[in-house]
Amino acid sequence: MKTINIDKKLLEVCPNLQLGCINYTVNVKKGNEELWGEINKQISEITKSMTMEDVYKQKNIEDSRNLYKSIGKDPHRYRVSSEALIRRIVQGKGLYKINNVVDANNLISIISKLSVGSYDTDKLGENLIFRIGKKGESYKGIGKDIVNTENLPVFSDEFGAYGSPTSDSEKAMITNDTKNVLTVLIAFSDDAGLEQYMSEATNILENYVGAKNISTYISKAEKELNINER
Repeated sequence: MKTINIDKKLLEVCPNLQLGCINYTVNVKKGNEELWGEINKQISEITKSMTMEDVYKQKNIEDSRNLYKSIGKDPHRYRVSSEALIRRIVQGKGLYKINNVVDANNLISIISKLSVGSYDTDKLGENLIFRIGKKGESYKGIGKDIVNTENLPVFSDEFGAYGSPTSDSEKAMITNDTKNVLTVLIAFSDDAGLEQYMSEATNILENYVGAKNISTYISKAEKELNINER
């Protein structure tokens, strides 16, 4: 099981930061009809109930934007993934179909309004940390050019940054060969409903993705909280 520590400097800026981590094994496939039925249900509800102005009023998105401002990153230029996904939906652009893990990741994000990342843990080192991006740091984003991660909150192993709430790198992206996954829900406040959303996420991964050997925990200031193992 992979665990993630939170760097003290990041906690100084955001002392209530919490990471909801879900480790599991999986067979990566094309998204199934049941999964996309649930995604389309969420898309329909958002389309009917939300305007672009409403996107910014969602508490978990607002918390993310405020954190970006506090560390010197423009939240309009560097949008967290949950905001970017919901903006696409409100604009009528829908969501891309990638594979069952990535599609489920996006479903969890639009339900929780939290930035969510899923990583192939076989491609990661042993020392995982969530920290502030270093000066001049960058990586090749998934489906994007180089992402400037300086001052962004980033996930890193001993070899460098591999993901952020805005855009992940190609290093640990989910592919058809992926077997072991770490899905992370990023909460920038202690009242983001993280435990509830982790429970919903676990059910989505079990029911729609066929996740097995699930282990969940919350990483936060000074300690890790073990929640459940299945």
